[in-house]
This record gives sequence, structure tokens and C-alpha cells, in this order.
Amino acid sequence: MSAPTGGPIRTAIAGVGNCASSLVQAISYCRAKGPDAVGVSFPVLGGLRPEDIEVVAGFDVDRRKVARPIGEAVLAEPNCTEVFWDLLSDQTAPVHRGPDLDGVSAFMRNQPPEVSFVPSDAPALSRDQVVEVLQAAEAEVLVILLPVGSAEAVEFYADCALAAGCAVVNGIPVFLASNPAWAKKFEAAGLPILGDDFKAQFGATVVHRTLAHLADLRGVKVDRTYQLNVGGNTDFMNMMDMDRLATKRESKTEAVQSAMDARLADGNIRIGPSDYVPWLQDRKVAYVRLEGRLLGGARTSVEMRLEVEDSPNAAAMAITAIRCARIARTRGLAGPIQDASAFLFKHPPVQIDDPEAYDRLLAFAGDA
Repeated sequence: MSAPTGGPIRTAIAGVGNCASSLVQAISYCRAKGPDAVGVSFPVLGGLRPEDIEVVAGFDVDRRKVARPIGEAVLAEPNCTEVFWDLLSDQTAPVHRGPDLDGVSAFMRNQPPEVSFVPSDAPALSRDQVVEVLQAAEAEVLVILLPVGSAEAVEFYADCALAAGCAVVNGIPVFLASNPAWAKKFEAAGLPILGDDFKAQFGATVVHRTLAHLADLRGVKVDRTYQLNVGGNTDFMNMMDMDRLATKRESKTEAVQSAMDARLADGNIRIGPSDYVPWLQDRKVAYVRLEGRLLGGARTSVEMRLEVEDSPNAAAMAITAIRCARIARTRGLAGPIQDASAFLFKHPPVQIDDPEAYDRLLAFAGDA
């Protein structure tokens, strides 16, 4: 597929869960509100607006979503994120039955249907069929929003994107852009990739990074820190399976470690999801604590509690990353897009302080 220079950014989504719901809502919301849309990161980036994104295909495994228009599917159970825009008649892309692979854990299969996945009886598409769907839809970007821990499924869709000629935006902590082997595959294919694991618009990780960086700037010696997160969406339920949590914990921990002048010993830093509270639904509550020493070793500590609606926080970064993918394709760039990924993701190929990463993103888009 040749690199597009104009027109809508034709985007496919793998995983029609809460983050996809917020993303689809955001696109329609921005179409309706234009410059009056609230809370949009980079309303114009490289001449592109959020409403320039057009969702052309979705992939999921749940019978309540498969074979429905994506505007209906994103509002179906078990999605539980806030509905801030329900006028989605413009979102007509079909949701196709993707393969289960490791996207549906045994743990999730044993939960009540209203809070878990209910696999569709429809036959799953093969690799070649997914590639055909992407090509028929003329998709230029594939956004991966699968459950945490879906390593096999993420690599399956990344491989399909390579075959179909799609750029990839990897929103979850299965490492592609930051994995040299996958980076080389995208370079060889002449396709850009952005990732990994969205850093929320105003979430626990970016606030934690800011506090740690501030301590360094003021000469405070940070001795230990934690970030404990609880939530009630399917991702938090899924992460109760400890075998699926390793890369998520690594991604969040490295994002904070990289913001500090001196790395903490593993025993002095603990970051990651800690419990599933069903009635919180898509709300995430984060508890952050830093302990350190001031002049002469005088002790200090800071604690904070942050509550956010989890999925819109990620979707804000997704609408930026998709536009960056278009910019990269138009310029013929291939492989990891480092200057954009550093600001948007927790585990980018290269970690950069947030203020510098912000400037690099603007420079990449030509808006500096």
C-alpha cells in the first residue's frame, strides 16, 4: 500500500474493549464538536485533527460485538467505560471474529458474562483472512488494544499488519516497537510502528514520573517508592492472573525508573495493578508514595491519590499516535518512531524525559 498524503486516516482496531470504546467515541465527539471539544491532546498535529481518523474495521472475539457495527459493539458488555458521546451512527465499520489465541485467558472464561468475555461461536478468521480484511478496508494503521498479557495475539496481529502494509500503534505492554527483532521487521517492510503501552493523558505513571523528576531537580534523595493501582474493568480482572502481569509491571516500573537520576534497587520500588474491585468499573484509583531524604538526611515523604476514568485517558494518546503514524507514513519513515513514542508510551524504544519528549513530538509533527 502506498503512503497516503491526504484523506481520512483509515484505521483498524484489534480489541474492541473499553479503550476502543473511548477511542471511537472520541472520534465522533470531535467530529461533532470541532474546536469546542474538551480535553483533546494536540487538537491539530501536523495539520491533522482527531476527526480525520476513520475506523474501517474492528477485530474481537466476544459474541456481543462480533458482526455488529463498531459504534454498537463499543457500547456492548463487558465494556464499562464512561459513555461521554453516544451518537455513534457514523461508526459503521464491521467487527470481525478474530482468533482467541491467548487473548482470552482461562481466568477470564470462569467469570460472570456481564464482566467477562463470551467467545463468539462464529469461526475465527485465519491470518490470511485478517490480512484480506485489512487490505479490503484499505487500512493504513492498525491499533492494538488487546488484553494485557496477550503476547501471542499481539504478535499475530502485528504479523498481519506487516503482510497487509499497515503501520502499527501498539497500546499494550507486549513489546513490539521496543523489541529489536520486531523493530527490524517493520524497518524491512518499510512500515512505521509506535509503542509500547500507552502512557495515559493524565495518569498515575506520568504523575509519578513528574514527582520523581521533581525530587531529583530539588536535590532530594529518593530511597523508595510505590504505585498501587486498583480498578474494575476487564483489564484489571485479567491482571489478577499473575502470569499475564509481568510485562505490565515491567513497563510501568521502567517508565518511573527512567525518570530518576539514580535507579532504585528492585526491592525499593513496586509499581503495578494490585487488585480488582468490580464496582469501580472503568475507574482507576492510584496510590503513589515516595520516601526520601532532604539536606542532612532529614526524612520526607509524599503520598497522593489519583482517580481517573481509565480508558479515555488512553484514548487521548491513541488519537495522537494514529496521527503520528500517518505523518510517518507520508514521510516514508519505517521502524520505531522514537520521537513520537517517547511521549506517548510507557515503554518506548528510547526513554526521554517528558518535557523533552513533548518538544520532540512537536518537532516530529512539524509544529515546533
